[in-house]
Amino acid sequence: MKTIDEVLAKLPEKFLPDAAADLTVVFQFLIDESRHFSIEIDDKQCQICEHEHPDPDVTLIMSSETFVSVISGDIGGTTAYMTGQLRAEGNIMLATKLNKLFQR
Repeated sequence: MKTIDEVLAKLPEKFLPDAAADLTVVFQFLIDESRHFSIEIDDKQCQICEHEHPDPDVTLIMSSETFVSVISGDIGGTTAYMTGQLRAEGNIMLATKLNKLFQR
């Protein structure tokens, strides 16, 4: 099983800039109730930041296992949400765009 650090290291190269046209958004993650990081999308660019963002558009809360499974495509984000493995705060509809911004 991959680690969070391995997944985060590969996210920028899997980013699909054309899918982010006209999109400015901050996806905040809280993993295992203690680790914060954000994916910041602006002007077709993606930046991974290892900090808690002061004003994210949406915050996704889950375990490290769920995060790796969702990003790897082993489980869908909607399924994780509906089964209680993932919680979302803020603009929940933005979370549905996340999987379209990165190739699997």
